[in-house]
Amino acid sequence: MYSYEPKGVCSKKIIFDVVDNKVMNVQFEGGCPGNLLGISKLIEGMEVNEAVKRLKGIKCGTKSTSCPDQLSIALEKFSSK
Repeated sequence: MYSYEPKGVCSKKIIFDVVDNKVMNVQFEGGCPGNLLGISKLIEGMEVNEAVKRLKGIKCGTKSTSCPDQLSIALEKFSSK
C-alpha cells in the first residue's frame, strides 16, 4: 500500500496499491466523494503508465492541478522507486 499527500486540492490523502504494475484499491480522503470514487473505479486494474497518461495535467477549475492529476503524480513517484 502506498500513501500520498496531495498538494493544491481538496483531498488530503490518496492511498493505493500497485499489483503486477496495475493500479488497485485507490482511495481518496476528502475531496468530492462521487467524482473521486468514480475515478477510482475507472482506473482499477489499469496499468500504471496508462493511468498516468490519462490523468496527468487535468485541472480543477482555476487550480493548476486536480485530484486526478495528483494521483498521476503519486503513481509516477511510486513507479520511480
